[in-house]
Amino acid sequence: MYKALIIDDERLARNELKKLLAEFPEVEIIGEAANADEGIEKIETLVPDLIFLDIQMPGKTGFAMLEELDRTPHVIFTTAYDEYALKAFEVNALDYLMKPIEPKRLKDALQKLQQAEEKEAAAELANGYRGTLSEHDQVFVKDGERCWFVKLGEVRLFESVGNYAKVFFGGNKPLILKSLNALEERLDEKVFFRANRKHIINLRMIEKVEPFFNGGLMLDIKGGEKIEVSRRQAVKFKEMMSL
Repeated sequence: MYKALIIDDERLARNELKKLLAEFPEVEIIGEAANADEGIEKIETLVPDLIFLDIQMPGKTGFAMLEELDRTPHVIFTTAYDEYALKAFEVNALDYLMKPIEPKRLKDALQKLQQAEEKEAAAELANGYRGTLSEHDQVFVKDGERCWFVKLGEVRLFESVGNYAKVFFGGNKPLILKSLNALEERLDEKVFFRANRKHIINLRMIEKVEPFFNGGLMLDIKGGEKIEVSRRQAVKFKEMMSL
């Protein structure tokens, strides 16, 4: 059973979608919202697996709403405008349904949801068996149409972006659907260090360490990034680096 939330400023559109979804017993509609701010509030309190999201809404677009979320559920866009299709897939939406929504297209979109959930479950199961990744392990990174096989030792830093992480290697910074906490559990702590709430750094990529405000540290990383180590993590960092 998938818990779904409908976010659309048109009451008739919400009612029409509810009527269509009544044919799919695997989807439970747990709420609806008439604008982006209300949508954010409902996502945080109801924690849906899936949102049906209109793009053009008064005050704030569906894309702007997604940028404010800490945790992003699966997204199926519903809109009367086809010019947003490309951007919809840039933000990793499952699908993009044109209004009026056709039952066949809705069925296809929900099948994509099932496939995405199965992939995630399989990945979690595989991760459980594999345990910690070393700097010599190679990982597959896909961002939009571009794909890379990257040796973890070549990654200089991971940066949290909501429910995603930006991976810095060479001149590339693709996004992956992984939280920093999930990455921290898999990475070798002798090589990768949680510098602060938003960053995990490769210790071998540090070029310079300087004292910083309030007992923290400032690190110069090989790619030119400057990363602050929080005061609490600075204590741990100094212990790790000392003889």
